[in-house]
Amino acid sequence: MVVEKDIVAISIPFSAGVVMAVIRPPGGDALWAVAAGGCLAAAWLFCSLGGRGDRTATVLLLYLLLGVLSGLAGSLFPAVSAGGWPPAERALGTLLRRIDAAGFAHSSTATLLKALLAGQRNGLDRATEEAFRAAGASHLLALSGLHLGILYGILQRGLAVLGRSRTALLARSAAALAVSFFYLIMTGASPSLVRAFLFILFHELSRHMPGRRVRPQNVFCAALTLQLAVTPAVVRSLGFQLSYLAMLGIIVLFPRIEAWYPAGVRFDPFRRIWSAVAIAVSCQAFTAPLVWIRFHTFPKYFLLTNLAALPLTEGFLLSALATLCGIGPAGTKKLADLLGQSLISLLEAIAATP
Repeated sequence: MVVEKDIVAISIPFSAGVVMAVIRPPGGDALWAVAAGGCLAAAWLFCSLGGRGDRTATVLLLYLLLGVLSGLAGSLFPAVSAGGWPPAERALGTLLRRIDAAGFAHSSTATLLKALLAGQRNGLDRATEEAFRAAGASHLLALSGLHLGILYGILQRGLAVLGRSRTALLARSAAALAVSFFYLIMTGASPSLVRAFLFILFHELSRHMPGRRVRPQNVFCAALTLQLAVTPAVVRSLGFQLSYLAMLGIIVLFPRIEAWYPAGVRFDPFRRIWSAVAIAVSCQAFTAPLVWIRFHTFPKYFLLTNLAALPLTEGFLLSALATLCGIGPAGTKKLADLLGQSLISLLEAIAATP
């Protein structure tokens, strides 16, 4: 329990320090430096007057300063891009060629699959992209935890044949992490995908620690701290901000909304619908203010979009992956075409609704 509290205690001041250092008002560096220095000096004086018995405030201030230094170092010495990793680039090219050669009945099915699976949106026509945006489904086109989560779930089910011995569980975790990491690098390592991979990484590590319970808030704080420590400037990324806000909504609000559903029979399909509604509302409640500030818009039909589009997206990706892997290619290809076109038609209809 002490370790879990320490993770949260480290993450909050460190993240605040990074934000202070990285997000500065344009043209106001001098004013920012005076204000930040004054705040830090006042905090340090307050901690000094607190006496030796109370070290908590001093420790929190030190982590805040560490975050500030990390953010400033990231601004002064930006990371140098080393270019793509050749094996990952070749794998991406092979994947795109395999999608082209799959022979889907509709060309838009292949372009949609490239966008949802590989993050290649250049083939999508403007009408389709606009339909996704207007319907409040732009997050489906941006590779994120949804896409990596589907891949991770497939890997977990496929590797279940190895058994549940300790050695088998370790092998399953190692294989799932290796494939997830390769997919992350292959598709460009966007901030939201990195966040999703870190969640998977810390979740898997916690599973193999005897007697330790996996707590979502600790995984959240550990992932946030590590990502900001390695790449402080990522805090400016809208994808990074929305990704963590959505996860914060799921961690903080989702359990409370889900608990409103009365306890009943063991198998209750309406509970699954309620859970989907709870997740959509939780994410939207935390991300909507930022979306409004940045774009001055709010998706009116976000609930309908998420309830209908998410199952279609998951089914489309699963059937398309089965087609690419040669599993029942005739049937899965038709199903992928059907689900892909249904997804596009659905979002176009929602976007056209006044």
